[in-house]
Amino acid sequence: MDQPSAITTPRRAASDLILLGVVFVLLAAAIWAGFSALHRQFWGPSAFVERYLATLAEGDTAAAVAFPGVAVDTTDLEGAGLPDTASDALLRPAVVTWNLTDVEIVGEKTSGDVTEVTASYELDGADGETTFRVRPAGMEGLVPRWGFETSPLAEIEVAVRGSRQFSVNGFEIDQRQVSPLGPEADPLEPVSMLVLTPGVYSVSVDTSIAAAPPVTVMADAPLGSVPIELQATPTAEFADVVTQKVSDFLAQCATQKVLQPTGCPFGTPIEDRVLPDTIQWSIITPPPLTMVPDGAFWALSPSTGTAHLEADVRALSTGYIYRVSKDVPFVIDGTVEILPDGTASILVGSPDLR
Repeated sequence: MDQPSAITTPRRAASDLILLGVVFVLLAAAIWAGFSALHRQFWGPSAFVERYLATLAEGDTAAAVAFPGVAVDTTDLEGAGLPDTASDALLRPAVVTWNLTDVEIVGEKTSGDVTEVTASYELDGADGETTFRVRPAGMEGLVPRWGFETSPLAEIEVAVRGSRQFSVNGFEIDQRQVSPLGPEADPLEPVSMLVLTPGVYSVSVDTSIAAAPPVTVMADAPLGSVPIELQATPTAEFADVVTQKVSDFLAQCATQKVLQPTGCPFGTPIEDRVLPDTIQWSIITPPPLTMVPDGAFWALSPSTGTAHLEADVRALSTGYIYRVSKDVPFVIDGTVEILPDGTASILVGSPDLR
């Protein structure tokens, strides 16, 4: 009666081994699935990009720049066709004033050692999308580390005419502070500044001398370049200052007791002999002044005014003294330049005398 049990025991053992094998395979698959999920969520290239964007959304620029592969050297900049003298003045929290929300990884593609991770987001309410290039950067135990193959820094190239001072997202900049030439910088030469991407950058001018409404751009291409140009116009207060300076200049011209005041835009010939002590000039119609863009700063558009001459004149033929009273139209133009020390140089001339 014991013989059947001896026959069934190997079969049961084989069945148990198969069951254990199935359980092991299922358990291994579950472990691998869990590891893959953790890899994607915490350890993979997409997770690395998500952490970078989360750091940027918090405005922590120091931590964002510290991500592997963000910092660049001259070789990186030259390889991307960017100036190797680009300033890092804008890599600071004061410039990160935008709202970066709704970040979502929408693509991940690996080729060789490089993975391209595409993220979509909202930047100050506008939809955006950026593809980041990520590479392995070693291991920390069993956890992989990642770095940017292409730095997510970009360049904005700012050219401002009419002012050496401007602001980026409210952060004040003087062109000479960020130019490699310093105080010797050409005011017409654009300045190159590094910025974090993705980001929104608004450049404007608001000084006592000049103003320009904001020009806003989105920088969303790693190691890309975004040009920005502004033309600043004189403020009403500065225009009043220039008008007063020109008025003072003309008033000084009117004090000269000669028919052709030296260095002045008005004068008149008289054939008879003028009695010098009787010459009196006055400005009866000041020229209306308009400043227009001219190179780095402004020019005074040609405008017409009227001076008035009163003088006693002795006739050469008879010796008779008679009174001359005449209006003398004149035209002025000029240039207005802001000097390195912040003062204004106003040069007034006359196209009629050239």
